[in-house]
Amino acid sequence: MTEPLNEPILRVSDLSVSFPSEAGRVNAVQNLSYEVRKGEALAIVGESGSGKSVSSLAVMGLLPSTAEITGDIEFLGYKMREMNDRQLSKLRGDKISMVFQDPLSALTPVYTIGDQVAEVITLHDPSINDAKAKARAIELLDAVGIPEPQRRANQFPHEFSGGMRQRAMIAMAIANEPELIIADEPTTALDVTIQAQVMELLKTAQEMVGAATVLITHDLGVVAGFADRVLVMEKSFLVEQGTVDDIYYRPQQAYTQKLLSAVPRVDGRESAAERVAIERGEMDRSEISAVGGARPDAVTEAVDTTAAPKILEIKDLKRIYPITKGVFFRRKIGEQPAVDGISFDIHEGECFALVGESGCGKTTTLMEIMKLAAPQSGTIKVNGKLTSDLSKAERHQLRSDIAIVFQDPMASLDPRLPIGDTLREPMQVQGYSRDKMDDRISWLLETVGLLPEHADRFPHEFSGGQRQRIGVARALACDPKLIVLDEPTSALDVTIQAGVLELLQDLKNRLGVSYLFVSHDLSVVRNISDRIAVMYKGRIVEQGRTEDVFENPQHIYTRSLLSAVPIPDPEIERKRERVIVDRDELAAQLERDRAAADSAASTPAAGSSAA
Repeated sequence: MTEPLNEPILRVSDLSVSFPSEAGRVNAVQNLSYEVRKGEALAIVGESGSGKSVSSLAVMGLLPSTAEITGDIEFLGYKMREMNDRQLSKLRGDKISMVFQDPLSALTPVYTIGDQVAEVITLHDPSINDAKAKARAIELLDAVGIPEPQRRANQFPHEFSGGMRQRAMIAMAIANEPELIIADEPTTALDVTIQAQVMELLKTAQEMVGAATVLITHDLGVVAGFADRVLVMEKSFLVEQGTVDDIYYRPQQAYTQKLLSAVPRVDGRESAAERVAIERGEMDRSEISAVGGARPDAVTEAVDTTAAPKILEIKDLKRIYPITKGVFFRRKIGEQPAVDGISFDIHEGECFALVGESGCGKTTTLMEIMKLAAPQSGTIKVNGKLTSDLSKAERHQLRSDIAIVFQDPMASLDPRLPIGDTLREPMQVQGYSRDKMDDRISWLLETVGLLPEHADRFPHEFSGGQRQRIGVARALACDPKLIVLDEPTSALDVTIQAGVLELLQDLKNRLGVSYLFVSHDLSVVRNISDRIAVMYKGRIVEQGRTEDVFENPQHIYTRSLLSAVPIPDPEIERKRERVIVDRDELAAQLERDRAAADSAASTPAAGSSAA
């Protein structure tokens, strides 16, 4: 832990920020005061709209001219509020730097990565020529773990993966050895393994240049293993601050306790604050809310659904895309297996989870299922019917048995339709009568925790969590047997996420609906699924009951994934060791497995081989 013996390098005093709106000025930050010392890691946490990002943009001087700002911001003796944009530009990127949430939009698409890193260097030190700046850029890319930095420096942002783009942003942030790095949600939308690498890199970068770091995030798991001190914001106000141990083990405010208890944990344990309360006798285990996921004792009560009828059966499913070359005369030069011979089934009343990193084939699997058509290879059965044998009429009828909830609730709802019409649409397609639709719309809204009178409202009049509840209601419209959930909580705040997960669990228990839950968030999966399949590069490397896979993972890749998931407990995070997997060795093993499976399939006398 950092010893705060030195003077603060950043002082924020009584900061308030407001913006104009049709209803008058909106207060984004009110009376915020805090300090950051050299080498310290400070985390500012809270839900969307709490003001955490606005406060950091105010420090950087990046708010629009319409913002009304009061209070003082002092950085290294500079009175930031008294400086014009030209003066601030000399500090930004030199003494103070920022890592943005979306690296793709923060990088210029028409310049190479190397040129963009070099530009940061030459802007603040004109004495460095282009050749030296380019050489320094390559050194920085190497320092942040980008392979083949000399070659990669000549590539453009779209040629980098999300994790590599974020590494490039960190390289730019530390290029001039700043005194302060502000990281605004740097791991949002990243896979768990990439997220772990980025956070380790931020910690290393902080130590390399001796900088202080301000981490803006809603991920309390990430904070536990990174921060020295934590500020908790709610609705534009600072509600609590303290050391990371104080906040996690001794939270004083109800809002902080609510945030911590809502975080789903990959280890299935209570939050640190809840454990302390139990040990002190302040809370009984029976009083702990199930919001945010099942507890270990709840897991043991899980109902075995494997004896129930099968709703979905996937056997040896493959989807291979051709790799082509040429503009006018395209020719095939290879193949890319997106889904490579996977098999699984889902029973009535069961939640089956598909997990893995981006590009592993999860979404492709969903699309193959939702087509209700003959797959490229293998078989898909829904309610015992082969999708390859369906007539057009049968396929139309079967669509009422399978529904989907998308990742982005706002993008999946028509902004021009009131939600009553949105819920009515799938029922109209299936030929429901007007009276039945009217009755069912009221029932659907009440079932997902909304009011019947909400039917006349438009999507923009609802919060993110409410919009996702509308998405669930639409999926339930035609009484489906199976709901496909594609990252349904990844865009939601932790407390909203907890409410949606509780809703899904309740619907499964009450209605007997089955789920195919696709996610890269293993903490969420641990707390909602009955069985799980782990995918890597198109193949299922491990499959089994959720509690078995999490408690005793058999495959090295599964162990690597689980070790990378942050746990919102500082003491545990300090002692954890990551399992690092050799990706080349793992890829070679997959090739051997694929060859063995193909050989077995081509031998009539041979039995089937497990993936």
